[in-house]
Amino acid sequence: MSETLSTTARPAATPPPPRPAASRSLAIARLRDLALVPAIIAVAIVGSIVSPVFLSTDNIINVLQSMSEIAIVVLAQTIVLITGKMDLSLESTFGLAPGIAAWLVVDPALTRGLGLDVLPDAWAVPVVLLVGALVGAFNGLLIVRFGLNGFVVTLGMLIVLRGLLTGISGGQTFFMLPESMTYLGSASWVGVPASIWLSLLLFAAGIVVLGYTRAGRALYAIGGNADAARAAGIRTDRVLWLTLIVASVLAALAGLLISGRLAAVPSAQGSGAIFQVFAAAVIGGVSLNGGKGSVFGAFTGVLLLFMIINVLTLAGVPAQWTNFLNGTVILVALVVSRITGGKAQT
Repeated sequence: MSETLSTTARPAATPPPPRPAASRSLAIARLRDLALVPAIIAVAIVGSIVSPVFLSTDNIINVLQSMSEIAIVVLAQTIVLITGKMDLSLESTFGLAPGIAAWLVVDPALTRGLGLDVLPDAWAVPVVLLVGALVGAFNGLLIVRFGLNGFVVTLGMLIVLRGLLTGISGGQTFFMLPESMTYLGSASWVGVPASIWLSLLLFAAGIVVLGYTRAGRALYAIGGNADAARAAGIRTDRVLWLTLIVASVLAALAGLLISGRLAAVPSAQGSGAIFQVFAAAVIGGVSLNGGKGSVFGAFTGVLLLFMIINVLTLAGVPAQWTNFLNGTVILVALVVSRITGGKAQT
């Protein structure tokens, strides 16, 4: 009896508190988001030495505006890469979406041939976004529903959409765009181009959604292990399909912005942009394997890339070296990712 009493009186051992592994992982991820900040500061110092114009307000706004359209495509590619997929067709959607709108609004011969009056100017922006949504939905149909390889599908779509833009434009440039298409790309809000504000707002929204919402966690879960995400109750097919649609709409919006800034839609709009997009995303720490990376990291990647290009321009380096730079950045970023991450790229 005494043994029983003494046993029951003995306080139960308190289990050790669980190790905050998730908190440490989150802290490490936040630190990785800031990894490019020292490089951005270093490039800013070098730029100020190369040319005193570099840190001027006009040049800073010029850098931000020149990167704003591509930055939105980088945001689009980032959310696709996080799910473990990639969308090469964003480059062509960037050109085709505003091209279709210009074709319908600017070309009266086309609309008369269809038995219509000229499409009202107010329809231009909805048409741009609708084209982006349709491209994303079709990509989702082939990739999600039919289970085709995403890389091959979007590569084929890149070529198809590029050929479609060339066909409807006759290889020429659409001019005389309506104000509805040029406003966002040419307007200034509080003394700053509207495209910069839109780009920053979209990245801020991306940071919130991917970092602090269930939808964002679903994207990372799918990119990390799609089967496990499906077993956890995540509707992976629906999420992937919606992600492809959102990414294409963002690319279409970016194309609208640059068309508004140029007041034209060239038949080659967006050609080669995918190289800058991947360079910015990879250098920003977005993994090609999926499940890793952040919107803020992607933003610092595109900012660093365009700052370097601007410094080279101010230093008098020919623009032909830009593609060499983009390719070098991708290779270096991949090597660094392999060394620091310890996981082979597939």
